Amino acid sequence: MVGSVWIWCLASSCAISAGTFTVAADGSADFKTIQAAVDAAPASGGSISIRPGLYREKLVINKAHIQLRGTGTKASDVILSYDDSAGTAGGTTKSASVTISGDDFYAENLTMENTFSRTRPLKQEGSQAVALKITGDRSVLRNVRFLGFQDTLYPTGAGSRQYFVDCYIEGNVDFIFGNAKAFFENCEIHSLAHQVVYITAQSKLHEDEQSGYVFDHCRLTADPDAKVVYLGRPWRACSTVVFLNTKMETPIAPQGWHEWEHDGKPSLPTVFYAEYKSSGPGANPARKQLSDAEAKRFALAAFFDGWNAAEVR
Repeated sequence: MVGSVWIWCLASSCAISAGTFTVAADGSADFKTIQAAVDAAPASGGSISIRPGLYREKLVINKAHIQLRGTGTKASDVILSYDDSAGTAGGTTKSASVTISGDDFYAENLTMENTFSRTRPLKQEGSQAVALKITGDRSVLRNVRFLGFQDTLYPTGAGSRQYFVDCYIEGNVDFIFGNAKAFFENCEIHSLAHQVVYITAQSKLHEDEQSGYVFDHCRLTADPDAKVVYLGRPWRACSTVVFLNTKMETPIAPQGWHEWEHDGKPSLPTVFYAEYKSSGPGANPARKQLSDAEAKRFALAAFFDGWNAAEVR
């Protein structure tokens, strides 16, 4: 028996129930790597407790109902780290330090990072370096830090509902990007030093696609050398991003959003970019503002079609 996984058999049938695995980088637990614990978990999933330490591994989770729980006193005590890039791995998607495709994923109290650009210059091509790519539905990430530079966090998969709460996300170019239905609550979004910073590059492809990003009661902060900060630019022509009750503590380019043409056509006329009750130096009432009634459409339960992500622990 590993951790608390147990097996029972009755007549000719046998079932396995997921329990708790423990991982420690020093080898003092059930497993030394997180990937080994994930691989050992049954198809029904499992809860993996991770002791403080640095776990340098390229982690892939394609099973449903996997939970990663850092056991340190803070999120920085448990670090999942790697340093691939689009140039070294053969594409942005392949660069991810952590890749999650299983539904009902849960993570708390840990850090996911891609360190590729920490000691290398940011280039126009090949420097995309993803900390987390996540496509699973009904995913919850609570008190997780995402560290990177270009393309840090990749919440993607049209219709996939992903809830980020009490998280810290940093980067400089398109550092939250993709086409998931992602909701960010009480998160700090931090722009790193760069000449031009784009916080989001949401990629909703057509009007009927179940896709968009909502930031609710978040904080936008930045390094002093983040020269010009935009709320985002459209990776696809129907890009959808809404900021609700967000404290924009750093100055934001007055127009808020930057054009990104596709097939020679401007995209800003077809996107949905809006705000509701923004505050701080970066707020600008001249940008599109939602009414009280319009803002209700982007509340957590409404946005997730009734799924109460806040109750998942």
